[in-house]
Amino acid sequence: KAKRNIPIVAWIMDVGASGGYYVAVAGDKIVAHPASVTGSLGVIMLTINAEGLLQKIGIQATAVTSGPKKDMGSPFRAMTEEELAIFQGVVSSFYERFLTVVDEGRPNLSGDQVRKLADGRIYTGEQAMALGLVDSLGYLEDAIELAKQEAGLSEARVVTYRRPGEYHHNIYSRLIGGGTIWTGLANLDLLALVRGRTPQFMYLWMP
Repeated sequence: KAKRNIPIVAWIMDVGASGGYYVAVAGDKIVAHPASVTGSLGVIMLTINAEGLLQKIGIQATAVTSGPKKDMGSPFRAMTEEELAIFQGVVSSFYERFLTVVDEGRPNLSGDQVRKLADGRIYTGEQAMALGLVDSLGYLEDAIELAKQEAGLSEARVVTYRRPGEYHHNIYSRLIGGGTIWTGLANLDLLALVRGRTPQFMYLWMP
């Protein structure tokens, strides 16, 4: 964007919340589908404590570490208050970075306005537009037309990029087979992030 000095228009199709919005805000303009969900500005870290369950079934986990904090966040023991404070500090640091990115990407909003909106809640596309988080509501065709206008073009060739090995991967391909615009709301793959893995700090809407 900086090297080529070309306008970037981001289009939120179904879910553009948290990390999705983090990426979209890098664009010059943001167009949201009328039935989209966005917002969820913030950071989450989720871990579980299965210590009680393991005791009931006779399993004991042992961690051999180089330091007392090396296994903090482990699902096999309770987290101490000190460890919780450490994690909260990291989350807060990432959160401040998120606010800075949104503040820089949305010059129509003040820093105080961004902070007020960033309590983690989601917004519909219509709500987001009213709050200044997106510029307009529309479909893909509207986003393309806006990009042409921003670039000063009357005609343009639309190119869809695909990842290697994927069959015709585009914004519509995942809707084939009876899916709806809400397909992204039930992304079961996200559950793997909290099953038996180390804690992760995520720009993610994960109710």
